[in-house]
Amino acid sequence: MDLQAVPFPDPFDLNLRHLMAVQVLQRHRSVGGAAQEIGLSQPALTQGLNKLEAQLGGRLFERGSAGLVATREGEGLIERAARARRHLRAALGNRARPELAATGAQLRALLGLADNRGFAAAATALGLAEGTLHRAVRALETALGVPLAARCGRSVMLTVQGERLARAARLAFGEIAAAISEFDPAGSRETRLTIGAMPLCRAQLLPLALHAMLARWPSARIRIVEGSWNELVGPLRGGVLDLMIGALREDPAPPDLRQTPLFEDRLVIVAGPEHPLHGVVRPSLEDFAGYDWIVGPAGSPLRQHWERLFAGRALPAAPIECGSVMTTRGLLRANPLLTLLSPAQISVELESGALAVIGDPLPDGVRTIGVAMRADWRPTPVQNALLEALVQASATMRL
Repeated sequence: MDLQAVPFPDPFDLNLRHLMAVQVLQRHRSVGGAAQEIGLSQPALTQGLNKLEAQLGGRLFERGSAGLVATREGEGLIERAARARRHLRAALGNRARPELAATGAQLRALLGLADNRGFAAAATALGLAEGTLHRAVRALETALGVPLAARCGRSVMLTVQGERLARAARLAFGEIAAAISEFDPAGSRETRLTIGAMPLCRAQLLPLALHAMLARWPSARIRIVEGSWNELVGPLRGGVLDLMIGALREDPAPPDLRQTPLFEDRLVIVAGPEHPLHGVVRPSLEDFAGYDWIVGPAGSPLRQHWERLFAGRALPAAPIECGSVMTTRGLLRANPLLTLLSPAQISVELESGALAVIGDPLPDGVRTIGVAMRADWRPTPVQNALLEALVQASATMRL
């Protein structure tokens, strides 16, 4: 079958029961035994399997004298479907079987409601009639036996169970989308990747890596979401982001995340070219303490390094707290302020003379830059290609 002739299906359009039945088929190696276990007729299961293979554009099983034997693509789908099922069951305390009671359309409706906080806005975002979306969410509540949404003033808020199930559904269908993309190992069909970009990676590391990755995977479609660690870690945990890149967290690292170091970055003190300390040889801490500072948000690595720089003495005045490098650059050019930054973030300004490094690099101002992922995340081929490109690009960042 020509893969290029078969567009990737929307994971929410696949029959969730048929997806979960693939693992049962592998165990029984026959349609009869699997159909009996999952409560479908043999013709219905056979028809469902055939439709699933047609949607995916590849075979899930080889049929022979030994019965049904999973293909390579089938084995990949089985593993991903099992991971998806674990997410869904865990959301309801393993008491229910949402993969059998729910449909992809119902779970997509729940996610739309989670993202838009109202039936009208969710229906518009999903391109559905409001009544259709409302019925889908209520049918899901009935099937699972738990309340998922409740009106709060003019908006609709998900219940605790609704929030858990929405997060699990996003992670589960992320696994299914990954399984679908693995039916195209050559990268001939469009594959989407969402990256959380923390400040340091935006200027050099990520552009270099994406340039190399897109040369290898021109069909990849990349969405970049900018933010700080605190802004991005929630979407990462919830499956909105595939990975995020920037300064890693230490002491201790979050147990539910896996962090892969890429290179070490040494911070410098930066000011505008007209700052009184520009040109001073080896300025002292007393010199630095005599000027106002721009500092990073509380709890950020930049803020922690700034506080350690002045450990044991009174902190200098810091009238501005800012997590935006762009805003910080503008403030430094127009005011006699100091800040801590990575040279990689302001390489263009340093080369042009718009900003200047004051003194030597900080001896203890080392940050580890790398990739943060969910601990249980298993990358697809295109996601692996990005990780490899990041490793290659990070080698140039050490120069």
